[in-house]
Amino acid sequence: MVASQCPTTTGPRGEGRTRPMPTTERHTEQQQAMLPSQRQETLPGDGRLGPAAAPALTLLVIGEDPTGAFTVPDLLDASGTRVRIRRARNLTEAERLLRDDVHCILLDLSGEAELEGLRRVLRLAPATAVLVTTSEADTERAAEAVRVGAQDYLHRDELRASHLTRAIRYAVERKRADLVQRRLTEARLLAQENSRLERGLLPRPLLEGADLRFAARYRPGRSRALLGGDFYDTVRTPDGTVHAMIGDVCGHGPDEAALGVELRIAWRALTLAGLSGGTLLATLQQVLENERQDDEIFATLCALDIAPDGRTADLYLAGHPSPLLAGPGRVPQLLPYEHGGPALGLLPETDWAAERVELGEVWTLMLYTDGLIEGRIGQGNQRLGQDGMVQLISAQLAAGLRGEDLLDAAVTEVRELNAGELTDDVALVLLDRG
Repeated sequence: MVASQCPTTTGPRGEGRTRPMPTTERHTEQQQAMLPSQRQETLPGDGRLGPAAAPALTLLVIGEDPTGAFTVPDLLDASGTRVRIRRARNLTEAERLLRDDVHCILLDLSGEAELEGLRRVLRLAPATAVLVTTSEADTERAAEAVRVGAQDYLHRDELRASHLTRAIRYAVERKRADLVQRRLTEARLLAQENSRLERGLLPRPLLEGADLRFAARYRPGRSRALLGGDFYDTVRTPDGTVHAMIGDVCGHGPDEAALGVELRIAWRALTLAGLSGGTLLATLQQVLENERQDDEIFATLCALDIAPDGRTADLYLAGHPSPLLAGPGRVPQLLPYEHGGPALGLLPETDWAAERVELGEVWTLMLYTDGLIEGRIGQGNQRLGQDGMVQLISAQLAAGLRGEDLLDAAVTEVRELNAGELTDDVALVLLDRG
């Protein structure tokens, strides 16, 4: 119905009071407030819009009005649902009137080309509910409209206020449910695709026969991305040497992520082919120079060749933070980094020297990328840094955390110190012996 305006009188204190309306006059006003085609139907309620009225909906009616049903600017049913009517003579005008406040579109199917018109409406307003109207004898066309994408159909002789507002509410809620279901389906498919990509792009350690425990964690900095520019890998060669590495391509886009995957795969292939140390790093630099999109792109790298007895290792640093070594009876500390060389891709014909390090009988080694240490702490610009990271890991080791639990706790605490999600990629590799 249209909201009716009852005459009022002023009481002793100025309050507005409704003057009783004669039954005949009230019935006549109710009949006038209804759709012209159904003024014989009387709905309960006086039709006034008050504070308790339900939230208003906007209906865009496209095309001719074959029943003369939409000559009023508003409808109001017995439940208090108000529907604002907006009219468009054709699809061109409808496109101009389609704004965010339109909840439902009503299209009359009265010509041979109207199903194509419906398809155009669905393209113009993919997130808006659509109702169609047909003659009672044209049920097949109505069913086809629903198959094409309309939420429901009405026969023209059903355009009563209560019936129409109920159909609009139903169509709007059904469209919302359809959109939610579509998003859930898209999210599920994306998760399945990401899982397949993760299995294909993130490495599986090749450590069969090694007396080591392995754990890793990876968090890309890009929103909703699977991979960033960080990369890592661990393999054991037939001579018993365990080779571990972690690296970081500068930048955060998909090109950098792809380059990180290429470098990781190249490192594994070269390692299994027998290359190691400075020769391997020099070859990786050639790969980077040939594959990078820009001459300014470089990559940092930390590589460890752990002796078959597990007590010593050769450390190679190419512009990368030094690993953390911990063990029983010793204070966790960073491995030496004085002899590190430049990052891959910065200088031609560079030589990276090995640093021999003593590991001992029982130890824990953590390799990491700079995303772990560059998070902020406090309210200022101060960063966690390597010293802060050593203190953080030391406290967690003292609390008895090991393996994946240690890495999860480390990433969680760094995020909390940063007061939000980390913007850089984070990769962590943990090797335990004894």
